[in-house]
Amino acid sequence: MTLLTFRFAPSPNGELHLGHAYSALLNQEMAARAGGRLLLRIEDIDIARCTPEFEAGIFRDLKWLGLGWEEPVRRQSEHFSEYRAMLDRLIAEELVYPAFMSRGEIRAFIAETGKRGRDWPLDPDGVPLYPPLDRALPMKERKWRIAEGRPFAWRLDVDAAMARAPSGLSWVEFTDETMAATRTVEARPQAWGDVIVARRDIPTSYHLAVVVDDALQGVSHVVRGQDLYSATGVQRLLQDLLGLSPPRYFHHRLIPGPDGRKLSKSLRDTGLAALRQAGMSPQEVRQLIGL
Repeated sequence: MTLLTFRFAPSPNGELHLGHAYSALLNQEMAARAGGRLLLRIEDIDIARCTPEFEAGIFRDLKWLGLGWEEPVRRQSEHFSEYRAMLDRLIAEELVYPAFMSRGEIRAFIAETGKRGRDWPLDPDGVPLYPPLDRALPMKERKWRIAEGRPFAWRLDVDAAMARAPSGLSWVEFTDETMAATRTVEARPQAWGDVIVARRDIPTSYHLAVVVDDALQGVSHVVRGQDLYSATGVQRLLQDLLGLSPPRYFHHRLIPGPDGRKLSKSLRDTGLAALRQAGMSPQEVRQLIGL
């Protein structure tokens, strides 16, 4: 019998906070309840922001919380060749295209569109969708720009991808932490437009790396925050295009900060290390986050 496999996958680009503690401990509890495995993955493809110091802090914080996981720990930065192989498949099947527009060019295009009275569509995070200009470039022009050294990212041609995907693309979502009931959720990757799947210097993005990792590690259950709920549609599409078996999902509640917003490393919300240094115990952290 195959054991159910869960994973906690932080990025070492800041200190872990209470929201990470909730996700990590919830994964541990659900894995234990199911008699399954818990893996730890370090999602460090952002080589500019991720540091060994932050990674060491992740290990300290998780061990202090009492989290245990199977070894070895997977680091995404050590597996770029695997992501590149999947990217090459998407390139060969003409499901991605090189996107050259800078942020300034995107803003200018959208502003000009607005002058003509058209509201530009936004993705679920409120970010404007990528304009369609590069998707329409002739192959000769694309190759010339790449040869010239123009910076670009690989973007998914979501319309072409959806034409390959089965009708009724969906995922299975658990309705609560007991995993006693599920519901089927319609995947809507079109809401994100032509998302980035890789950059010129890094042959992957979060979306591509996470689906490859989950498949290669045999992850059966993805337990993560509600803020990633909508992104699941993009990942289900990539799983289908690459022939990867999808896991089941549970998107848990978020732990709010004192002002009611989502906790964030980028906003330097109070980290677990600071709480530990202030004398808080792991049990008090559990009580604080409702576990």
